Amino acid sequence: MVWSDKSLVIIEIARMKLKGLKDRFDWWLAGICLARTFNGTVFVTYAASLPVLQSAWMMSGSSAGTIAGGFSFGYAISLAVVSNLADRVGPKPLYLMSMTTSAVFAMLFAVFARDYWSGLVLYTLLALSMGGNYTTALMIISERYPFQRRGRAMGFFIASTSLGYTLSLVLSGTALPIGGYRLAFYLTCAGPVIGAILAWIILSRTQVRLPNQRTGKKLSREVFGKPSVMTLIYGYTGHSWELLGMWAWTPAFLSACLILGGGEVMAAAGTGAYVTAAFHVTGLVASFTMGSLSDRIGRSRVMVVLTGLSTIISFTFGWTIFWPYVLVFILGLVYSFACLGDSPILSAALTETVDSAYMGTAFGLRSLLGFGAGAASSIVFGFVLDLSNPAVSHSAVYETWGWAFGILGLGGLLAVVSAYMYGRYTLREATQGN
Repeated sequence: MVWSDKSLVIIEIARMKLKGLKDRFDWWLAGICLARTFNGTVFVTYAASLPVLQSAWMMSGSSAGTIAGGFSFGYAISLAVVSNLADRVGPKPLYLMSMTTSAVFAMLFAVFARDYWSGLVLYTLLALSMGGNYTTALMIISERYPFQRRGRAMGFFIASTSLGYTLSLVLSGTALPIGGYRLAFYLTCAGPVIGAILAWIILSRTQVRLPNQRTGKKLSREVFGKPSVMTLIYGYTGHSWELLGMWAWTPAFLSACLILGGGEVMAAAGTGAYVTAAFHVTGLVASFTMGSLSDRIGRSRVMVVLTGLSTIISFTFGWTIFWPYVLVFILGLVYSFACLGDSPILSAALTETVDSAYMGTAFGLRSLLGFGAGAASSIVFGFVLDLSNPAVSHSAVYETWGWAFGILGLGGLLAVVSAYMYGRYTLREATQGN
């Protein structure tokens, strides 16, 4: 068969286009994101099952909040310790260690968590094992990508976390009406095992440099004494107070909306998980779109808009419980988008602002304050929920949610002010640098 010159040219053009597509697709980033997705399937397992667990484990709102709070506190401690170690031994071994141990503790939680105390202890231990694979992954990504692409790369990574939460909620929503919380635990806790295997495969050939050695610069100057760094940490603290409290209690709120509308408890729990999954999909979109947008128009501008919007909704959302469900759903989508959209921007901005020798320490401090605040907000939310509904027992449904969600808005206010001040400080530091 004889090929014409024109045919050969067409084939060569097609081959070059396929090669270009292959080169443009970032397989490494896709792999690290997929590992994060599977690891994240246990993060909202408890929240998705809470409408069922509160009755099965005989928990008040305050008790239910302590398990969510225990997870966040464990996660915060893990993040702080591992992030500080990463400045000395490098992020890669700590990341792989955390991915492996979280797989083990996830299966222990699935098998043995059967009442309040076992759930509290095992979910906290799971969080202690999981925290080490977040900031270490961000440090690895920050080394691999220049700042012009860093917001986008971190946006995709944080979006993959939302995808994991979505998968967890979909699995839980399917399992709860069929096999109760036990089946939901088994299905979602298999994710970290898959994630650990992927992580070892992806990083097997990835070289990660050790952080720069600390010289004469002091921590008090490079972190505590640098206003732009501290405003990002304060902003992340307010962001986490709002976001983690919202994640912990939104499935229960959505289920209460359905139950008060005449729905059956188990079916409402499953539907609430599905609807919350849609919220996380919206958060997924927010992560990579807002991270990319901040690469182009600036970090502070995008953060101010997002945090302002999420704060307004926090003060509103809980009062919508008797609204038509479709309106609650639409408002919840916007809420999720605004709450999560600034997360990759906060991370990218921190890597650009702090000296690389202190990056792990800065991330550790940020994580300790942020997830500590998130843990406290989950507990305070449950406490306020009990105070707002004094006649409700563990087997009944809460009707007043506005005051509890309003508590989350206080963190949003802190995030708004911090985002605005970050823009002012970075402008001042750039002017002084010139």
